[in-house]
Amino acid sequence: MRAAALCRVRPEWVDHYGHMNLAYYLVAFDLATDALWPSLNLGDGFRARGLGTFAVESWQGYVREVVLDAPLSAESAVLAFDAKRLLLRHRLFHAEEGWLSAENEVLFLCVDLETRRVAPWPEDVLAAFAAARVEEAPKRLALKRG
Repeated sequence: MRAAALCRVRPEWVDHYGHMNLAYYLVAFDLATDALWPSLNLGDGFRARGLGTFAVESWQGYVREVVLDAPLSAESAVLAFDAKRLLLRHRLFHAEEGWLSAENEVLFLCVDLETRRVAPWPEDVLAAFAAARVEEAPKRLALKRG
């Protein structure tokens, strides 16, 4: 998925060093996940089916700092998936200057919201994952822990 406008660095996201605090990178990556979900048949309609996505592991790499009011964009990709897991990669960019600020990998599980147990992805969701998958190896995470 191409880099899409996401947000600007907010005052409450900036720490005493004058740049975005590491905790808020996760917020920005979560916003990127929310933006990606509809294209993968996830989000509101998925929850209406009694299913949800739970993040179980994540990795962040910080490349270049961003400061107050910096415009951010995100690029997201499906790296891998199986019957019950999804591995995504997000890259966070300065939206006007185009340079990479940080990257993130996150592993999600499909969860039945009534039983709170792992469940299989529906067929239409698996098809959306397959259509969006890129040929890129993850940097840190894997579908299954080694």
